[in-house]
Amino acid sequence: MANGKKILFISYDGMTDPLGQSQVIPYLQGLSKHGYKIFLLSCEKQQVFLQNKAVIENLVKPFDITWVPIAYTKNPPVLSTLIDIIKLRKEGKKIHKQYTIDMVHTRPGVPALVGLWMKQKFGVKFLNDIREFYADSRVDGKMWNLKNPVFKTVYNFFKQKEAVAVAASDGIVCLTYAAEKIINEWPEYKKNIPMEVIPCSADLELFNPDKVQEAEKQALKVELGINENDVIVSYLGSIGGWYLTDEMLEFCKVLSDKIPAAKFLFISPHRHDEIIAAAVKHNINAGKIITRKANRQQVPLLLSLSQFSIFFIKPCYSKQSSSPTKHGEIMAMGIPLITNSGVGDVQTIVEQYHSGIVIHQFNRQEYIIVAEKIVAGLNCDTAEIRRGAKEFYSLASAIEKYNRIYDSILLH
Repeated sequence: MANGKKILFISYDGMTDPLGQSQVIPYLQGLSKHGYKIFLLSCEKQQVFLQNKAVIENLVKPFDITWVPIAYTKNPPVLSTLIDIIKLRKEGKKIHKQYTIDMVHTRPGVPALVGLWMKQKFGVKFLNDIREFYADSRVDGKMWNLKNPVFKTVYNFFKQKEAVAVAASDGIVCLTYAAEKIINEWPEYKKNIPMEVIPCSADLELFNPDKVQEAEKQALKVELGINENDVIVSYLGSIGGWYLTDEMLEFCKVLSDKIPAAKFLFISPHRHDEIIAAAVKHNINAGKIITRKANRQQVPLLLSLSQFSIFFIKPCYSKQSSSPTKHGEIMAMGIPLITNSGVGDVQTIVEQYHSGIVIHQFNRQEYIIVAEKIVAGLNCDTAEIRRGAKEFYSLASAIEKYNRIYDSILLH
């Protein structure tokens, strides 16, 4: 047991955002069961905070978790980030003064700067949770244009601080074995500190095909205009940015030509007009595109309508550190995936569990080859795909690994 050790967890993502609810709170709930007292410091966006505040309070109430939300500052660019760093430092200092924190555990970017500052100022242990290569991901995702001298300065600042944080870490977590390999080569990484690879986990209870009611499924098919012989290819999550909407719809057109009964279901929170526009651009019949907004509880039922799922993500340096949450959720539903190489451990996992097809080039020739494989019949076993999700993406295993690294930092 953890002997009541006190942990300050800092996230720049809000707990009232979907990511907080899927990739932060479940881990912290599990860790609190291991005897850790957790203070959860997060930056919340006002609108969703007002909508979901009570939901988060109820999620943390049964556990030894004290949630300390502060307001996220949106504008102006760069200056707003500095304001948030000051606010997080102030709040972190206040919590430490009152409770004497044993370890600060931070997500990358802004939280890691605050964690590094607390380590240097107060001597608390520092777990550096490198869930993405932060500065490089901002450049690869076109959020920071290095031709702009302001963003060039910001990039250099974060790269320099990332190196200092790695050198000062008492432990490191990353999401992929691809990232672990890269971090091991960084000169700042001290080989004697513990490192764990903990992929984004999936809620295997929620994403469980056995829990989908057949009657609900049939009713939803009628509502969405899906016929019995339709072949449904789903896409789950936001579009744009990393997610290559154009390339996916170009592939969908090729598949649609090969399989006339194919329809494409986009389970996406917004920008449905952009999906429709991209479909029109690629000459996909409007009747073949279904767009649907869904809350987390509704996603498994919607996914269960699909014979295949698809996501194409921009392959680049920073994405080697990425573990797409949707991958574990799709696998947990036993659905074969059509995806691309160059993103985290995705290719390795798909190949290991025979759970879909990986493309290596975004071009028509490759799309035709993949479409023909699908027409010929993919030899994918639903049970094996779900077993892969249990082995690779289980929440229980993630909590166990976090507990192991907490113990090795705090108890030895």
